[in-house]
Amino acid sequence: MSKQGAFDLASGVGGKINKEEVLSAVDKYEKYHGYYGGEEEERKNNYTDMVNKYYDLCTSFYEYGWGESFHFAPRWKGESLQESIKRHEHFLALQLGLKPGQKVLDVGCGIGGPLREIARFSSTSVTGLNNNEYQISRGQVLNRKVGLDQTCNFVKGDFMKMPFPDNSFDAVYAIEATCHAPDPVGCYKEIYRVLKPGQCFAVYEWCMTDSYNPNNEEHNRIKAEIELGNGLPEVRLTTQCLEAAKQAGFEVVWDKDLADDSPVPWYLPLDTSHFSLSSFRLTAVGRLFTRNLVSALEYVGLAPKGSQRVQAFLEKAAEGLVGGAKKGIFTPMYFFVVRKPISDSQ
Repeated sequence: MSKQGAFDLASGVGGKINKEEVLSAVDKYEKYHGYYGGEEEERKNNYTDMVNKYYDLCTSFYEYGWGESFHFAPRWKGESLQESIKRHEHFLALQLGLKPGQKVLDVGCGIGGPLREIARFSSTSVTGLNNNEYQISRGQVLNRKVGLDQTCNFVKGDFMKMPFPDNSFDAVYAIEATCHAPDPVGCYKEIYRVLKPGQCFAVYEWCMTDSYNPNNEEHNRIKAEIELGNGLPEVRLTTQCLEAAKQAGFEVVWDKDLADDSPVPWYLPLDTSHFSLSSFRLTAVGRLFTRNLVSALEYVGLAPKGSQRVQAFLEKAAEGLVGGAKKGIFTPMYFFVVRKPISDSQ
């Protein structure tokens, strides 16, 4: 669990947004989403602003409640949440066949939790691509703390227009990040471009499964909650993501929804019917405590106005994630490995 405390949470809400403007940023962010009447096309057209606002508003909540790695993981019985998260990252590194000294790209790296873990596990040099200034500055601090600031770095940039030359990296991965892309084909094409021929891209994608029914009102409500609470233009089907990778030029090595075989449900930390001391901040009691804490901090002026609204839509997201998982219509870990053909000499 994160070492972040109440003051870190309060001071971090809003990220690089002026603290006086957090409330208006929350208003604008919420209006992008279908839950509040927003349109998918508007989210796609304004994805940079929407996603930046989301991570400025939410990063400190993520780190306070979840830790440095902002993703889910399949989990074995007797395994802690943090152990499962590290194993999930190691699994990805092994599937890519990472070797010491290789140059690797983390697309949409957050504050660099997976970047640091994978770099230490594989002895590689990992570059984190992120378009959010606050997350990059936070990641740089954490890299320095563990002595990785000389071998790993962060680059500010849009993954739809990456600031790297062709054929730059020995491997590329994305962990629950490219779901923010307004166009998966365009995003995967950029990944294809910067990856060396013959090398692989591995990804964990947030997807609706084949069980999702677009004509089902409850399914659509759950989907809208997930999009609102997680800064997504849309949640695509697993089949759409894999087809997008093929359209980008990749050859499919293998794919699987890793949520299917998880002995412990991946959503358990978010399920309010579950209690865990090791993940106390995520339990119903822990969330109530955080809700009251944020309310108090906002009241005395230590947290900016709008902080409670951020807490509220994150809780709405958790409801959508748990609901989607229990109905079998959503997964945060549709995994695939694809290869750039060695014959490609672009």
